[in-house]
Amino acid sequence: MRYVVGLMTVMVLSTASAADAKPKTYLALGDSYTIGQSVDEAERFPVQLAKLLTKDGIVVADPQIIARTGWTTDELSDGIATVAPKGPFDLVSLLIGVNNQFRGRSQDEYKTQFDALLKQAIAFAGGDASHVIVFSIPDWGVTPFAKQYDSAKVAREIDSFNAINKQAAEKAGAKYVDITPVSRKASTDTTLVARDGLHPSGTMYAEWSKLALEGAKAALSK
Repeated sequence: MRYVVGLMTVMVLSTASAADAKPKTYLALGDSYTIGQSVDEAERFPVQLAKLLTKDGIVVADPQIIARTGWTTDELSDGIATVAPKGPFDLVSLLIGVNNQFRGRSQDEYKTQFDALLKQAIAFAGGDASHVIVFSIPDWGVTPFAKQYDSAKVAREIDSFNAINKQAAEKAGAKYVDITPVSRKASTDTTLVARDGLHPSGTMYAEWSKLALEGAKAALSK
């Protein structure tokens, strides 16, 4: 009986310790895709990712999001400077570039500015690149909004921009999550598009969160 009581005591203490664990912190940097244009706050992909992690036993606090619809790389940099987030964060995500492509900005400029943003993201993660997740740029050319555009041209340019951010992420040692193939499913599945006909729906964001989950768990388990 004493052994059983002792064991139960240990189990209670262990459970209490887990419950009292400090939540992990998460900083999400980006544009309309990160702030979740046209979806409810709970459907934003950073929020859904945090909930998936918490469900799997890694408690994550509400993400701090620095993002705005329409932002390019330089505008995100300005936004970060304005907010001046206080790190270090346990997890940092970066998804930026679609508006560079949409506005016809150069890929050379994107590379320079993305490299600087990635360097910042790593600094926010305490200097550990393995705690940073870079997301590829989704393909908006398959959405109803894009009917007036050359979807093949959009796809080629998105792929070129993604080659840049992927190379940067791999060189730095950050995790890379390719959400572009999933985004292209919106060409035949309207449930993946928000009511505005351009941005992802909560269902699409859920798919992105699932793709990022294992990488995020690996980062937060270190």
